[in-house]
Amino acid sequence: MKQFLFALCIAVFSFSAIAQENSTATATTYIFVRHAEKMLSNPSDRDPDLTTQGQQRATQLAYVLKDMNIDKVYSTNYKRTMQTAAPTAKQFNLKVEQYNPRELFSEQFQKDTHNKTVLVVGHSNSTPNFVNKILGTPKYQGIDEKDYGKLFIITITNDTIKDIQLNY
Repeated sequence: MKQFLFALCIAVFSFSAIAQENSTATATTYIFVRHAEKMLSNPSDRDPDLTTQGQQRATQLAYVLKDMNIDKVYSTNYKRTMQTAAPTAKQFNLKVEQYNPRELFSEQFQKDTHNKTVLVVGHSNSTPNFVNKILGTPKYQGIDEKDYGKLFIITITNDTIKDIQLNY
C-alpha cells in the first residue's frame, strides 16, 4: 500500500504540474479507480459492501487526493462504489454523483466536468471502458476480478490528452 501511495502522489502531482504549465490552458483531470475490495462471502449478493481492507483503501485514496482540489466525485449506483467514493467526497464536502456505466463520456458529462478535477469510481469492466472512451482508442483491457490495484489518470489540456495507469 505504501508503494501505491508514493506512486500515486508522484503521478497526481506530475499530471497537475503538466496541466498548470500553461496558465492560459484549461485542464480537465479524471482520476479513475475500480471500487475497493468487496465482500465475497455470499456469491449471490450482487451489491456487496466493502471489506475492512476495502474501507481502508477508500480512506487512503481520500488521503492521497487531499491536495488535488477534487471538484466532482462520480460513482455507479452500487454500495461498493459509493463506499469507495464516500471518503473523498466527504473530504471535499461534495455529493457523490451517480453515472450510468452504459452512457460513458456523454456530452453532458463532458460539459459538467470541463476544466475540473474529477474522481470516477467504477468496476473491473466499466473503468477501463470509460478511460478508453475518453482516449478514443481501446488501450486498456478489463481488470481481473481479483485486482483492486489499478488506477488511471487522464489529463486533457486543450487538444492534448495524457494518460497513465498505475499498478500497486
